[in-house]
Amino acid sequence: MLHDNVERGRFELQVGGDVVFATYRREPGQLVISHVYAPPVLRGTGAAGRLMEGVAAHARAEGDRIVPLCGYARAWLRGHRTHRDLLA
Repeated sequence: MLHDNVERGRFELQVGGDVVFATYRREPGQLVISHVYAPPVLRGTGAAGRLMEGVAAHARAEGDRIVPLCGYARAWLRGHRTHRDLLA
């Protein structure tokens, strides 16, 4: 389950004993994603994609658009047609 760690400014998804996360800042009507990180053990497992699904669902529920500064976040959003409308 996606956790919004407001104090650290990041969304987190725990997978086993590891955490994949996306750092963000909020702006009016926008969620700016500056970095997505997956520990080496989680790379290639789809964990970052599951994290982004949660981030997209969160943004949609809040009525926010996403500004993906991170290359991974940008590529993920462009690659998922159902979420392209969230791109700011």
